[in-house]
Amino acid sequence: MKKVFIGLNAIIGGIIPTMACTGISLTAKDGSYVQARTIEAAQMALPSEYVIIPRGQELRSFTPEDAEGMKYVAKYGVVGLSVVRNEFIAEGINEEGLSTGLFFFPAYGSYTEYNERSKAQTIGDLQLNQWMLSQFKNVDEVMAAIHSVRIVGLDANSVVHWRIGDASGRQVVLEIVNGIPHFFENTVGVITNAPGFEWHLTNLNNYINLFPGDAPKQRLGNRTLRPLGGNTGFLGLPGDATPPSRFVRAAFFRATAPKQDSGFETVKQCFHILNNFDIPIGIEHPYGEGPDLPSATQWTSAIDLTHRKVYYKTAFNNTIRCIDMKKIDFSTVKYQSHPLDKQQEQPIEMISIK
Repeated sequence: MKKVFIGLNAIIGGIIPTMACTGISLTAKDGSYVQARTIEAAQMALPSEYVIIPRGQELRSFTPEDAEGMKYVAKYGVVGLSVVRNEFIAEGINEEGLSTGLFFFPAYGSYTEYNERSKAQTIGDLQLNQWMLSQFKNVDEVMAAIHSVRIVGLDANSVVHWRIGDASGRQVVLEIVNGIPHFFENTVGVITNAPGFEWHLTNLNNYINLFPGDAPKQRLGNRTLRPLGGNTGFLGLPGDATPPSRFVRAAFFRATAPKQDSGFETVKQCFHILNNFDIPIGIEHPYGEGPDLPSATQWTSAIDLTHRKVYYKTAFNNTIRCIDMKKIDFSTVKYQSHPLDKQQEQPIEMISIK
């Protein structure tokens, strides 16, 4: 088992540190609440599957040494989108409408040091989503229970933080620093990566000058200055792919997005907004050293917490696919996982001209 786990650590260490993700959330006019995100990996194609967890499923956590961590049984059915292994749910939702996602958080997060004597209460960071989704129905329950477990890193480089939301529209960010969990109410509806969430909120003050629309013309001495194009009110919005810049850009795109009528319209809007956060593979590497990938952004998801629907598309197939939880009987369905893409190929609709 330990030999297998050493190999797993190598896989985690090679992929997780290259992940850079952007999350947004939007609410429709009818009250439907949607959480959406991108997920990136710039070194190789990210092994990703959708996972179905039935009620009553026995689950067990990894530890940094083996697969003998905390045991628990799923109280709620879960649909998750996993990375590397099907136990590592990066984004998901349960049948009660709780949705959680993990985001890379290097250098700023730090977990409890692993202690083999506490193995029965220990859960790996990359499995925390699986535990939260299978055990709790809302944000309050997660916050009340988080101190009952010892969260440890499965790899020294795989530090993450979490977005946790429920069908009421409430969302919090969980960050663990020096082994202590900290929850932050996420009223801006955005999350990226390091530094910490409160730092990102403070950093928004650097962009107080930005506004939607066009800047007015003005005089400079005896010369009149006029906008060169549309959206000059956003001149100075950062456009690079660093976490601080993505946070600012996502916050302003989300805040200026017109409210849609329904959950489905809001899901489509989330995909359109997150198209702006696709990261071209070439900018992630020195000239000529990028891997053969269509994009560093490997998949994008949008989860309608109100209607319990999971939507996703991938870098290989931009067709949006949907899993409707209401069509799953979680009392009888079997535990299962399947690749996000049956074939890594983009369907093309050919137009016939007569």
